Amino acid sequence: MKNVYNINTVRDYLALRNQEVLHPLVGVVDFNEVDESGKVISGYDALSFNCYAVFLKDSIGCKLKYGGKDYDYDEGTLVFVGPKQVVGLTYNEPNYRPKGYALLFHPDLLIGTELGRKISNYNFFSYATKEALHLSAKERKLVLSLIDKVQYELGQNLDKHSKKLIVSSLELLLDYCTRFYDRQFLTREVENKGALDKFDKLLIEYFASDKPQKFGTPSVGHFAEQLHLSSNYFGDLVKKETGRSAQEYIQDKLIEVAKNKVFDPNKSVSEIAYELGFKYPQHFSRLFKQKVGHSPNEFRMMN
Repeated sequence: MKNVYNINTVRDYLALRNQEVLHPLVGVVDFNEVDESGKVISGYDALSFNCYAVFLKDSIGCKLKYGGKDYDYDEGTLVFVGPKQVVGLTYNEPNYRPKGYALLFHPDLLIGTELGRKISNYNFFSYATKEALHLSAKERKLVLSLIDKVQYELGQNLDKHSKKLIVSSLELLLDYCTRFYDRQFLTREVENKGALDKFDKLLIEYFASDKPQKFGTPSVGHFAEQLHLSSNYFGDLVKKETGRSAQEYIQDKLIEVAKNKVFDPNKSVSEIAYELGFKYPQHFSRLFKQKVGHSPNEFRMMN
């Protein structure tokens, strides 16, 4: 990416779209009300955000590059962008005009609020664009009603109630999006099962190779990358399907392999730990005892 436009504040994005600033920390863009000069971002290959953004896309023809992948928007799609995220832009159509809404809010808006304390729990702000949320007609209507509430408050004179009401609407919107993502995970059960099967296969191949000695114990990020998913989306997928975190899933598989290795009387615990990617044998022994209830040597003697 050569030319990156930095969105450091809400004002920066509103200026890009030729929109009036009604609040320094939060803004809504209705693309139906954007004039021709503010519809297409020309001269830039990407946008770099330093604030939170929620895009409701109602048009086809715009591609965003995120995590090395392209994503074609369908109607009624929600995309979430968090601070320090870079989103690349390409257009399928030379006269492309965006449709939908953009809702942006700066982290400073959340200082001292309940939403500020739990904003990191909304993992979808770091999902890849291809993991966007696809809305049903009812869900889209609800999302629009909550965006309208924010927009209504922005049209009022700011007073002591403004921040509380705006943040409450944002929190409710994000909570509903969490529910909608749960629904999306369920409706994509077949795809998710396929991803888990591939995950299992990759885990088995990892421990059967010399990768643990070269690269150490495997990380969640390693397998997410192999499956072309963002780490947070992959972690949420595993949690929804298995009830365990991706890290716990990896550790459980590691312990399965370790149990078989422990039965080899010619290998010391230190050698087994090294083969599994542990730098320090005591770390392996601690995890083994935590998962099995006995140290590797105790488990060997018992069996």
